Amino acid sequence: MALSSGDDAPDFTLYDSETEPFTLSDQSGPTVLLFFPGAFTSVCTTELNTVGNDYDRYKDLGAQVVGISTDSPFALAEFKKVHDFPFRLLSDHDGSVAQAYGAKYDHDFTPMGLDRVAKRAAFVIDADQTVTYAEVLDNAGEQPNFDAVLSALDGD
Repeated sequence: MALSSGDDAPDFTLYDSETEPFTLSDQSGPTVLLFFPGAFTSVCTTELNTVGNDYDRYKDLGAQVVGISTDSPFALAEFKKVHDFPFRLLSDHDGSVAQAYGAKYDHDFTPMGLDRVAKRAAFVIDADQTVTYAEVLDNAGEQPNFDAVLSALDGD
C-alpha cells in the first residue's frame, strides 16, 4: 500500500551513482524522492530533465531531490553523466525501498515477468521524516504533478 501525506517515511540507506551511501534520516531538510522505472527510457528521461531544468526552484525551497530506480549504480552513473542531472540518483537494486513506499510494480509489469521495477512516484519528506506529499502512478507513461510537489515544499 502506498504511503499518504502524514505517514512516517520509512528510513533507508541506498547507494548513489558514485557508490556513496544516502540515508534518509541523515537529511536535515525536506527531501523529494522521485521513483522512476528505468534509466534511459524516454518518459523517465523527460521526468528527470523536467526536474533538473527547474532544480533552482527546489533548491530555493531548501529541498534536496533524489531519483530512485532499481537500476544498478553503474547504469545510473552513465544516465546521470549523459543527461547531466544536478541531483543524486540512488540504486534500489532489489526494489525493497520502492516496496516500502508502495511504489513497486508486481511481477506482471511486463510480459517478461520483471519483478523489481519501481512505479513512477513522487514523495516529499520533511526534516522530521513525515510524508507531506505522496503520488504513486500506476501508468508509467504519466508524469508526477511537479506543481503539487513544489507547493508541498512551499507549505501551500
